[in-house]
Order: sequence, then C-alpha cells, then structure tokens
Amino acid sequence: MTTSGQPPLFRAKDHDQPSVFKVENLIREARRQRGLKIVDVPEVCLLDPDGDTVRHLRDTGAATRLADWACYHSELWLTEIAGRQIGIVPCAVGAPYAVLVAEQLVASGCSLIISVTSAGAITPLGPAPYFVLIERAWRDEGTSIHYLPASEWSHLLQRLADGLADAFDGLDEPVHSGSSWTTDAPFRETAAAIGRAERAGIHAVEMEAAALYAFAEATGCDVVCVAHVTNSMATSGDDFEKGEANGTNRILALTSAIAQALRLT
Repeated sequence: MTTSGQPPLFRAKDHDQPSVFKVENLIREARRQRGLKIVDVPEVCLLDPDGDTVRHLRDTGAATRLADWACYHSELWLTEIAGRQIGIVPCAVGAPYAVLVAEQLVASGCSLIISVTSAGAITPLGPAPYFVLIERAWRDEGTSIHYLPASEWSHLLQRLADGLADAFDGLDEPVHSGSSWTTDAPFRETAAAIGRAERAGIHAVEMEAAALYAFAEATGCDVVCVAHVTNSMATSGDDFEKGEANGTNRILALTSAIAQALRLT
C-alpha cells in the first residue's frame, strides 16, 4: 500500500459528490429511538458557544427546552425577543460541533443561523467588550475543507452583508465589521501565530466562523457569525467580562437586529 505521506485532511474531498451519511437520516433515527414528535425548530436560531445566554434565560424562567429536538448531541431552548420566537443551542463550541448542529438545525426548519461567540482580540477595535460582524474568517481549522476547496478565507455571503449594512444602529454595544482567525487549537495561539494573524489584518480569534461560512456557501444556507471580543487571551487579567447578565441582553438585542434586518415580517 502506498500513501502520499500527506494527512488525509489535505487530500481530495470530492466536493461535488453527495454524502452517504445524511443529516435527515440521523434526525429520523433520533426520533425513532427516543420516541420524539416531528416538530420544526424556529426560523431563526442562535448558536451560544459559551452557554451563558441559555443559562441566564433558563435561570430567569425566560426560556424553555424543546423536548422534541431530534439531536443526539445538543439541547435546543426557545425564547422570545421582540415578538419573535428564536431557538438557542448552548455550548456549540468549535468548528466541527458548530457545523454538526447547523446541519441539523437547517434540516429541521431553521433558515437563519446566528453565531455569537466569545473571542480574543488580535488587532483591537476599541475597549472590550464589543462585537465584530465577521466578514471573512481565516481557515485555520479542519471542518471547512470538507465543504469547500482549500483557500485562505471563508466569507459572509454578500447578500447578507448587504442586508446588515444599517442593522446595528442604536445598539448599546459597538458592532464593528472585520476579520477573524478561526482555530481548532486555542491553546496553541503562539506569539508567532498571533503575529501572522496581525499581519493578515485580523481583528479577533474564535473557533467556528470559517467552518460555518464554508457550510453556508456550500449549501446556500444563511449564516451570520459575530465575534464578541471579551478578552486579550487572559494575558492582562480582568478578561472574559461580558457585562450585565453575562451580556445576555446585548447578545439578544444583536440577534434581534440581525433577524429583523434579514427576516422582515
């Protein structure tokens, strides 16, 4: 047997061929095994990698768990903001898990996925905390390569960027537009790697956006990724502070603004 000596990740991925393992079949079997009803999830769903938003809403009685969410690996919670029901999946952290959940959300009726993830500052855009609407993400992770051929960046779909042009006026926390570095290994953010990211014009480091945007481009799904810059990688103390209620109210206001701009009713 001969091999190229190259890791499988960098070999052909047959992007034009369908997967044998289908998300619809996984959902079908989860329903069968667990005796779940067939239910649709809300049109708009939020990925909450830290889980802080769901914990706050749960503890204050403002969210309920969707018992018939047919996912083996996650919970889905329901809440209402500005008269709109949204779904929230907590702790969807890291590129593979975020895309695994995104696939199942879309197959279950979601048409707009919003990810708001804690991020570290690379090139600061102001005093933390603040939000960065990720327009492009550096593909330093392994999931996106399975959805799109190799390239340096994944991008927010242009039609979504256009729709969000004036969406954030009046929010309590600044929302900048910028670039992120998506990594699978947050504890390998060396000084040299950070320097390369700075030279690439990157503003924040996170763990999901490049993969979610590759998934969106490959499938035509609507995905918006936002970095919530809360830290300088714990190098100076007093990091990871999101504000009152762990930033829940501001994150929900941001989510509502995105949903309103892209899903006008």
